[in-house]
Amino acid sequence: MNEPARTGTALVHAEYHLFQITDPQGPAADDLDASRTGLVSADGGAIEVTTGIHTGDVHVTVEPHSQRPDPDPGWEEVAEISCNSPSGELLVTSFMDDPADLPSLASQGPGSYRLRVHARGRDSAVDQTTVDEAVESYLIQSWPAAHQDALLLKATDAYGAQVRAQPADDTIVIDHEDSLGTQTGRERDILHRAERGDYS
Repeated sequence: MNEPARTGTALVHAEYHLFQITDPQGPAADDLDASRTGLVSADGGAIEVTTGIHTGDVHVTVEPHSQRPDPDPGWEEVAEISCNSPSGELLVTSFMDDPADLPSLASQGPGSYRLRVHARGRDSAVDQTTVDEAVESYLIQSWPAAHQDALLLKATDAYGAQVRAQPADDTIVIDHEDSLGTQTGRERDILHRAERGDYS
């Protein structure tokens, strides 16, 4: 019997088209896994979940399991990726905020885990920065498992196809909202420099 451990649902703030899954004590992701599912990826030691909305809240449900569950039907995109938890705490977090009020995805303590991310509603408000209510939903299932390559299980939304069509080394073009003359642009510049270890 594979009953999920304590589950939870919360609003998570997405920024720059993503929210993250991280371990507070070390890298949770192998950045050598360059698979491009259009939904979930490894970057900078974190797992990144790609959202359609640029900035805003999304519904996230976490469902830790002791062994591999069946995929949940009724979702538009489903992808899997492997990760590691040095501390036994795999937490959903916004890009620049504290972890969301959700249970840890590392239900069995430190070790290697498989994450299955389900998404729905990513085509509803693509690139938007303000919406009246959250229109995107995510279900993240986890279970202990040895490392495997990332896998795309279901691909039906237009935004995922757009992300997968971009070259892996595609340069991000900074538009007027992201120029250094705006608050958003300055924050983005600080984040990119911090990722490179440049704190000047």
